Amino acid sequence: MDDPGTTQFFEQQRLTGNSLQYLASQLYYAYALRTEPRYQDPKSLVPHGYRVYSQNDEDGIIAEIMRRIGNVDRRFVEFGVGDGVENNSLGLLMEGWQGTWIDGSAENIGKIKDRCAELIRREQLQVEQAFIDAENVQDTFQSLNVPAEFSLLSVDIDGNDYWMWRALCDYRPKVVVIEYNAGMGPRAEWKQEYDPKWVWQETRNFGASLKSFELLGREKGYCLVGCSIKGMNAFFVREDLVGERFQEPFTSEFHFEPPRYYLWFSTGHRKDPAEIKSFETYPIQK
Repeated sequence: MDDPGTTQFFEQQRLTGNSLQYLASQLYYAYALRTEPRYQDPKSLVPHGYRVYSQNDEDGIIAEIMRRIGNVDRRFVEFGVGDGVENNSLGLLMEGWQGTWIDGSAENIGKIKDRCAELIRREQLQVEQAFIDAENVQDTFQSLNVPAEFSLLSVDIDGNDYWMWRALCDYRPKVVVIEYNAGMGPRAEWKQEYDPKWVWQETRNFGASLKSFELLGREKGYCLVGCSIKGMNAFFVREDLVGERFQEPFTSEFHFEPPRYYLWFSTGHRKDPAEIKSFETYPIQK
C-alpha cells in the first residue's frame, strides 16, 4: 500500500516546466564542460559563467575578464538596461562600481530612479533617458562626462549594436560586451541595415553576425576573447590588455557559440526589485 504522506510529498515536489528546463540546462552545461575540448583550456571563459543579475551567465564571465586584466577603474557604461533589474552591470554596481545607464524608455528610467534613488544621489549611478543612434552616441557620452577610457561598455539594444560601437571613435573601454546574432553562424559577414528608428520585430533580422563584430573589433583594436555559452553575448578585450591571458585564436570561427536559447540560468528564488535598495548603503570601492 502506498504511503499517503510519501505520495503527497512527491506531488508537492513535482517538477514544473521551468524546473525541467533548468535541470536540462544544467545537465547540458555540465556535460559540455566535461566533453568540449575548447572548454578544457584553462584560458577558456565559458567555465567561469554564472548569473547574479545578468540575463544569463555574463556576470561570471565579466568578473573573470576583469580579474585577468587587473588594474580596472571600476567604471561602466551600459545602454539598453531595461528597468534596471536585469542587465550586465547591475552586479558590478552592487559591488561598489560606478557607472552610467542609458535607456530609451521613460517608464524604465522612472523605475530605475525610484529603485536606485540613493545610488543616484551619491553619484554612484548616473541615469539618462536617451534614444541612442550612430549620430548622437558620442555627443551623449560627452554630455554625460563619460571618460575616454573606462573599464566596461555593454551594448544590448536589439538592433543597431554594431553601428553604435562603430560610431564610438573617441572612447576606448577596456572591455566591450555586445550582443551578436548567433543565427547567422560563425563565418558570415552580416549586419542589419542601419536605421536610427529601428525597433526589433522579434525576427532574425537584428544586430550583426559574430564575424562582423570580430572584424569591427579588430579594426578598433580589440580581440574577441569569448562568447556566452547560450550564444547571445560576445566579449572583447582591448589588444594592449590581452597578453597571454585569453584563449586563442581570437576569431569568430573559434569562439562562436550557436543559438542555445533553450538554456536557462537561474539564481534560485525569483528576483525582487526591492532587493536592490538593500545595497544602497554599500561604499563605493575605488
